[in-house]
Amino acid sequence: MEKMEIGHIEGREYERKGTVWTASAHIVAAVIGSGVLALAWSVAQLGWVAGPLALTAFAIVTCYTSTLLANAYRAPDPVTGSRNRTYMEAVRSYLSPREVYMCAVAQYVNLWGTMVGYTITATISMVAIKRANCFHKFGHEANCEASGTLLMLLFGVIELILSQFPNLEKITWLSVMAAIMSFAYSFIGLGLSIGKWIGNGFTKGDLIGTVGLSPAKKTWSSLQALGNIAFAYTFAEVLIEIQDTLKPSPPENVTMKKATFYGIGATTMFYLSLGCAGYAAFGNNAPGNILTGFGFYEPFWLVDIGNLCVILHLFGAYQVYAQPIFAAVERQVAAKWPDAKFINRVHTLNVPLFNSTLSFTLSKLTFRSIIVLVTTLVAMMVPFFNAVLGLLGAFSFWPLTVYFPISMHIAQEKIGRGMPKWFFLHGLSIFCLMISIAVSIGSVVDIASSLKMSAPFKTIG
Repeated sequence: MEKMEIGHIEGREYERKGTVWTASAHIVAAVIGSGVLALAWSVAQLGWVAGPLALTAFAIVTCYTSTLLANAYRAPDPVTGSRNRTYMEAVRSYLSPREVYMCAVAQYVNLWGTMVGYTITATISMVAIKRANCFHKFGHEANCEASGTLLMLLFGVIELILSQFPNLEKITWLSVMAAIMSFAYSFIGLGLSIGKWIGNGFTKGDLIGTVGLSPAKKTWSSLQALGNIAFAYTFAEVLIEIQDTLKPSPPENVTMKKATFYGIGATTMFYLSLGCAGYAAFGNNAPGNILTGFGFYEPFWLVDIGNLCVILHLFGAYQVYAQPIFAAVERQVAAKWPDAKFINRVHTLNVPLFNSTLSFTLSKLTFRSIIVLVTTLVAMMVPFFNAVLGLLGAFSFWPLTVYFPISMHIAQEKIGRGMPKWFFLHGLSIFCLMISIAVSIGSVVDIASSLKMSAPFKTIG
């Protein structure tokens, strides 16, 4: 009889029941996020040659390094070793304290930054629904500006409620729903792009992307496009947490590698389809977001459904990124005050609608609420935050997706300096570092431009 594997959350136990399919759903929910409908713009900056190549190259690198990271879930042996329940625990098992600190900074800044970005992106989709209905009623030239402040607060309140679920294992249904929604709005964006492409009667775009720009502007926009693509594939910071939900048989690293292949494979097909179809439809004038940039006005109801799917998807994706932050804060608090009733007394609430129970402590209710509220407040203060996502992508891509997985793999497999694989792995890491530095420069230039037009507490598209 298979031995039942038990995990521990806040002193309580839960059985790991995750499968390759639930892990794939978590991955798709985490990967396909705020950048997916901006890929047409990214391809437009790079052109018909470099655009699809960049999408494919980032997919290959992400998939490869994710398989290395999956092996680091247990240490020292990837099958029989002790579990590392978080990304940082894995780094601590294999690398130095200095690298553990570097990992913490990179991981949690990116996790929290993504939560801010998702808050803004969901709000922009809410505003787009209001504007689409206005344009349909009063015409495409009507003044249909709308504020998203109250809508952003509503999104924050819903995430505050969802944040009270204890861990990813308890919100698999939310990730499954999010994954379905991501496919839905991807298909809608793809369908609308193909329809416009066919309606045009010809394929737009250039081999080298946008033309007529100054060399400097072309360089910055191309680097920003690479940053958007890098951010679009980012999920390494939650891979270990997702893997910690899996059943022990077959071995977790085997299941996670399959889930990564399925999740990244499905994502890449959508990315290529959306990016290329959108570029073929709009050419160098591709909007920053297919569904909110009003490249399409009609059928307005389909645009509304697409944006509603984006909103529902981000409800789930937000939690995939938020739960590791909640867990880290709660571990620190529990370690500092291990006997406090405020931290340890568990309250249970039945949720009939989802046939589930909601267990929480007052400390969880307090700290998780503060994190969500601060995230919402920052999103309201910096509505141009999408410009920052490219920088976050560059900031997290090299350390989290490339450097740490490669370094842990070298330590785990004891790959000696000077061996062919050692040169290959370090060469890949250095190449990706150079890309991240270049993208960071391009993103900073874009952020500086956005700062000139910043309007705190006013959501912009």
